[in-house]
Amino acid sequence: MAGSIRTDLALEAREMIQESAKETTEIEGVAAREYTRHGCPVTKVEILNEDGARALGKPVGNYVTVEMRGLMRHEEDSFKRSVQAVADELAPLLPVGGMYGVLLAGLGNRDITPDAIGPLAMQNCMVTRHLVDKMPEEFGHMRPVAAISPGVLGTTGMESAELIQGALQHVRPGAVVIIDALTSRRLSRLCSTVQISDSGIVPGSGVGNARAALNQKTLGIPVISVGVPTVVDAVTLMSDLMEQAGQPEPDWSEISKFSGGLMVTPKEIDTQVETLARVIGYAVSIALHPEMDVDDVQGFLS
Repeated sequence: MAGSIRTDLALEAREMIQESAKETTEIEGVAAREYTRHGCPVTKVEILNEDGARALGKPVGNYVTVEMRGLMRHEEDSFKRSVQAVADELAPLLPVGGMYGVLLAGLGNRDITPDAIGPLAMQNCMVTRHLVDKMPEEFGHMRPVAAISPGVLGTTGMESAELIQGALQHVRPGAVVIIDALTSRRLSRLCSTVQISDSGIVPGSGVGNARAALNQKTLGIPVISVGVPTVVDAVTLMSDLMEQAGQPEPDWSEISKFSGGLMVTPKEIDTQVETLARVIGYAVSIALHPEMDVDDVQGFLS
């Protein structure tokens, strides 16, 4: 079944290898550790070399998964705790020194809710480049931040990579932070998990529609991705549910022929995406401006 499972999460790729081997021993070229940040469980998977990259099917780099199930349960202070947990994990991956400008890119189709996390997050990020440039007395202490929502090929006729590269020529930042929707193999991780990585991203790869890669090799500067799983492949979901029910696995190669590439998303996806876009937008803003907190960001955006 492993070949039929779709997931963008390095955490889940590691889980699948360990499950297939019926053991929890470490994978060659992969290191992992678990801890808690502001009440949120965090798993950091480091792909150390090409052996690890081949094993997990992902590029060498760091992959940090922050689980925010308290947010979906509306626990007290869960929003602020989730924002701070994501911000604290993102900050170490950013260029050292607040004067290095950053370009934010929110990928996805704003008209399709499960794919709108990137464009909606842009509306919740502090954009400061123009303020730093035009009003240095008031905003000169802030990091210059610009933002772009490149849309999708079907509506623009241009790849996201082409539009981002064009913006880079004018903005000339020290790093790019890309926000996008992901896929998961577990229903429980939909809209409750954030993955942060310094290896870039291949938009659409999780849903079988891979576009041009966005990473340091293609863009020429560090690329940090922030993603939220909002969909699960139908066949992958069936496998997950049957495993939880203790049922034997059928012939997935036959079943996948009839799935039609169906992707499944939660019924509350509208409100969940809206909330997660705020979490990510605020977290990115705090990571870029560590002197600020959630209330400061909210005041800036209002």
